[in-house]
Amino acid sequence: MGQRARLLLLLCLVVLWVAGLAAAAWLLYASHVLSPTSFPGVPTSHTLLSTTDEEGNQDESLESKTLSAEDQVKDHSTGTRVVAGQIFLESGKSDSQSEDEESFHSQEEEKENSLEELNSLEMSNLLNKDLEEAEVQSPVLTAIGGTADGEPCHFPFLFMEKEYPECTADGREDGRLWCATTYNYKEDQKWGFCETEEQSNKRRQMQEAEDVYQTGMKILNESSKKAQKKEAYQYLLKAADMNHTKAMEKVSYALLFGDYLKQNIQSSKELFEKLTEEGSPKGQMALGFLYASGLGVNSSQAKALVYYTFGALGGNLIAHMILGYRYWVGIGVLPSCESALTHYRLVANHVASDISLTGGTVVQRIRLADEVENPGMASGMLEDDLIQYYQFLAEKGDVQAQVGLGQLHLHGGRGVEQNHQRAFEYFNQAANAGNSHAMAFLGKMYSEGSDVVPQSNETALQYFKKAADMGNPVGQSGLGMAYLYGRGVPVNYELALKYFQKAAEQGWVDGQLQLGSMYYNGIGVKRDYKQALKYFNLASQGGHILAFYNLAQMHATGTGVMRSCHTAVELFKNVCERGRWSERLMTAYNSYKDGDSNSAVVQYLLLAEQGYEVAQSNAAFIFDQKEASIVEENETYPRALLHWNRAASQGYTVARIKLGDYHFYGFGTDVDYETAFIHYRLASEQQHSAQAMFNLGYMHEKGLGIKQDLHLAKRFYDMAAEASPDAQVPVFLALCKLRVIYSLQYVREINIREVFSHVDMDQLLGPEWDLYLMTIIALLLGTIIAYRQRQHQAIPRPAGLRPAVPQQEPPPEHQPPQ
Repeated sequence: MGQRARLLLLLCLVVLWVAGLAAAAWLLYASHVLSPTSFPGVPTSHTLLSTTDEEGNQDESLESKTLSAEDQVKDHSTGTRVVAGQIFLESGKSDSQSEDEESFHSQEEEKENSLEELNSLEMSNLLNKDLEEAEVQSPVLTAIGGTADGEPCHFPFLFMEKEYPECTADGREDGRLWCATTYNYKEDQKWGFCETEEQSNKRRQMQEAEDVYQTGMKILNESSKKAQKKEAYQYLLKAADMNHTKAMEKVSYALLFGDYLKQNIQSSKELFEKLTEEGSPKGQMALGFLYASGLGVNSSQAKALVYYTFGALGGNLIAHMILGYRYWVGIGVLPSCESALTHYRLVANHVASDISLTGGTVVQRIRLADEVENPGMASGMLEDDLIQYYQFLAEKGDVQAQVGLGQLHLHGGRGVEQNHQRAFEYFNQAANAGNSHAMAFLGKMYSEGSDVVPQSNETALQYFKKAADMGNPVGQSGLGMAYLYGRGVPVNYELALKYFQKAAEQGWVDGQLQLGSMYYNGIGVKRDYKQALKYFNLASQGGHILAFYNLAQMHATGTGVMRSCHTAVELFKNVCERGRWSERLMTAYNSYKDGDSNSAVVQYLLLAEQGYEVAQSNAAFIFDQKEASIVEENETYPRALLHWNRAASQGYTVARIKLGDYHFYGFGTDVDYETAFIHYRLASEQQHSAQAMFNLGYMHEKGLGIKQDLHLAKRFYDMAAEASPDAQVPVFLALCKLRVIYSLQYVREINIREVFSHVDMDQLLGPEWDLYLMTIIALLLGTIIAYRQRQHQAIPRPAGLRPAVPQQEPPPEHQPPQ
């Protein structure tokens, strides 16, 4: 019994020792994440979650981003928060709690030291035992054929004076892998194949497919010309025919969207089905999209939900975003704010981690309906002639033109592609001319680093100081970042706070964001969630993505504000829609502008599934105009109605009015004046639409869907005229018509005989009223007769004029006989 007690005591000590190590590791981790080098604003390199493709480049394609299984199951405990892609301990702990943690830490360290000698022997024995078990369980490769068939391979083995730790194809022309079963092949000549001939052929085929795929991707990534990209896709097609998974994914999406390959939805569906069988999350998500939109298959929201779920479980971010939107509005599932929050937050974490110091890409939201009515006005796109004009000014030394073009090329957008080389050149020219804004942006480029500009904290600091000394808010914010992170200078929170305040006072969003982050985490200042909320709100008004992200986290966790799942989802959704996949909006618009409505509508439909309101309205517009030939003509109005409805639910006024029009005229549904009236009323009350008010006036005038009421009709017409100057002319005509109708209705309602029977003419005009009336009639008759007689009198000729003597008419050709 004494020996058992000792063993039990020893076991308890081991458990306590392990627990102490875990606690120490956790506290060290907590002190790390609370260090000044990791807090919201611009995410640091060691905390960012970045998804890269196999070439090592950031994958910016629509369908590519996926999460690892570890990232998906990873959750944060209730004592942590995630802000700007980083984890922070719950800030509600008091100072006494922190002291208790420190004392607990010291006690655990003492316990660790006291137990270390006692347990070292037992732990080493356990470790050796585990290693032995691992060695036993490791698979043994057996030679196939050769001179040692069935014998285990020996690793490493010596061949041609070189050691091989694994199977090799060296020494064989057919490329088949082999191994030696003894250490020295030259002495023993014992060997065998590591694979069967069938396996070898399959491996060589896959290697050939990989080489073809890499060739295609290299051309695709390095070229900007359409002809070269088409050539790249020919390589990808060849690799896809060889069952290369990534090539099949690329080709299937190209066939779906018509990107550099002829659009073929049926072929893309077959590839997606093949990819789904192989477990590809991209294929699963795309197949779900086909079932959701009814392209190439019969529409089935149930199947779409299944494939979306499998794609999300496989880590596809697009699938997560689609599920977030479906749970948000209740498409095929019961609405669930918490489920939507889970999916949107996961995607937003990755979007926020991609945001660099220079900011994210510009999302160009162009509405096709506005673009058709006012080409170039609503989209904000810059025409080529205007860009060339600015380039001409920049070459002539116009500093403002240089800075403007530099910013356009730095962020991209408005019809200008992102080009860091050209941005650097324009900023350099303007900085040499003494422009503080250009200096600050050069500092940002050097601080961030790229293929064009090497990362250099020292150079960035020089530019930031020059710009800050000139009072530039961008430079002040950059200098604050340098002092905050210790980039090129010692860490100094006071100076960082000072420069952020200066930048924030001038309205610069980066300064506002970082100031909010310092208040949020209590770095350099006392922790103040109200101040953090204030500055995050200011930065969000300027459109900063990380400001939206931080606000979403605060509302999701109830930090500094009342917890609101609804607000958090809306903010996270805003962040998710700033991801790299938003570039597809511009691609779809270019396809539509080039006359390829089928390609445009498919791209808009996928973006609509992700919850982009502008994509929903654009897809509905294309269907409304019957410009997409990939669907039957009798399906266009029902599909348009569906997407108008989804866009209207997100607050788009035109979509709400379109819903009223569709129910009023019976487009894609039955004529329903009551439903049309409801949609018009919603557009009138919520968005104050003049068009909706005018329509309500008309329905009241005609009594359609509502009881006829001319007074209410006039009221709505007047409201429409007040709401929009453009409505004044149609309102004037409608009111004129309304007055005529009102007069006729009034005359119809009164009885003329009864009116005259109640009138006493003797009392009204006197006893001789009939004589007066006859006299007036006689005078009028005489006046008319006199006027008509004067008209028949001849007009006298002026004196001195003689009538011309008429010329003698020529004799007729044929005289009658005398």
